[in-house]
Amino acid sequence: MTTLLTSARQLPTETALSFVERTKNTCVPEKSWPMTPSTLYQSGAMLRSLCISLSLMALPLAASAQLLEFPAGAERTADSVQQLSSYRLPIGPFENDTVQTIWAEGEIARQAWQIQIEGATTLQLLAPLRDQLTAEGFEILFECEAENCGGFDFRYATEVLPEPEMHVDLGDYRFLSAHRMGEAAPEYISLMVSRSSLRGFVQVTRVGPELGLDAALSAASTKNPASPIGTGAFEGLPLSEQLQLSGRAILGDLAFETGSSKLGVDQFGSLADLAGFLSDHPEITIALVGHTDAEGGLDGNIALSKKRAQSVMKRLVDVYSIPAAQISAEGVGFLAPVASNQTDDGRTQNRRVEVIITSTQ
Repeated sequence: MTTLLTSARQLPTETALSFVERTKNTCVPEKSWPMTPSTLYQSGAMLRSLCISLSLMALPLAASAQLLEFPAGAERTADSVQQLSSYRLPIGPFENDTVQTIWAEGEIARQAWQIQIEGATTLQLLAPLRDQLTAEGFEILFECEAENCGGFDFRYATEVLPEPEMHVDLGDYRFLSAHRMGEAAPEYISLMVSRSSLRGFVQVTRVGPELGLDAALSAASTKNPASPIGTGAFEGLPLSEQLQLSGRAILGDLAFETGSSKLGVDQFGSLADLAGFLSDHPEITIALVGHTDAEGGLDGNIALSKKRAQSVMKRLVDVYSIPAAQISAEGVGFLAPVASNQTDDGRTQNRRVEVIITSTQ
């Protein structure tokens, strides 16, 4: 039997007190109440220990298979369950170089869905799912839209399933986290919603006791894997078409000087194509995102990947006269691989610079 634990220290004082007040009869002896914020934080170890003990007697959640329902035509593209693991559930935006989280432990179910859409916004995708959650007794902890979430930084500080199963447009996504009290322990759920020009994308992460493979979701649809929507699905198409269809593309012909972030002196076709696209669409903004393989430490790789993205940006500005305001440069190191880092070929694929459209219209 598994359990879900919450670190009260990571919650705002008001939220932490509210949460533990509702769970005090489950996890803390009655004589311990009332608790001040100071007492609450000092009692974290006792709270965790008592919750673990009590959870051994917990019963599975009832009727959880019908928690969320997707529209006809929705396709499940990823599905996994970890019997006992941990998840940092975001409950605030990216601020001061971090995302405020709740530390949750228990059985974790992750699923990704793709939905055929005709001009639907991310809010139109999220709203019916949010309504279902509140109808099931969930309380919204945090909800944000791309820029208010923290944009690029929030996206890469949050656990997201990889392409092509899940796709996040850095300029057009929404996030929601919620919780409710179960019969024996609290349950948590998060939704990440985004879209491309062709499809809507939804990732659901749920934490609680014995969720089961189909616990989080059901659909009035087939559950066959959807055709890929990631960069690989459009391989071979002109760069401008890749950007228009999926909102992103890999600049696959770039070469950097050995052990350096300096871009080679060659003429790169992908940069000429990108410059032409940006010149034709001055209303569009992009992010150049550098990636590395997994050799070396994270901090060093993030710094190197960002410098390489900045080198590409400089070439676009200096040589192709693209306005600097139309471009940003970021780096995520080895946090978003497209292949295994266990092989030379995989590491080569992971060392790359991608272009991502960040404007929403």
